[in-house]
Amino acid sequence: MPFIDLKTNAKVSAQQSDDLKTRLGEAITALGKSESWLMVSVEGEKSLYFKGDAAPSAIAEISLYGRASDAQYDRMTKETTAIISEILSVPADRIYVKYEEVAHWGFGGYNF
Repeated sequence: MPFIDLKTNAKVSAQQSDDLKTRLGEAITALGKSESWLMVSVEGEKSLYFKGDAAPSAIAEISLYGRASDAQYDRMTKETTAIISEILSVPADRIYVKYEEVAHWGFGGYNF
């Protein structure tokens, strides 16, 4: 049950949003999860400042039910950064990737 919440100040077309969803769905396997449980939110043209300016930047917040290893997080960060950089032309050094491990996760009216 992963959730990826991507925010950027770059403009995001419908095609780019779909491409991000698809590519992040492939990348989530780095954390031992599958796209069949992945939820993705993409928000473009946010008021987002990094290093004191509004040059293209992004943050991907990834919530994960359970835990992953440091190596898995390293791989996911590399893949997530590459995907955002390629699709949205945001430089890698202007992208944050943040993780949250969640102990309780509800779905369909029940908790896992």
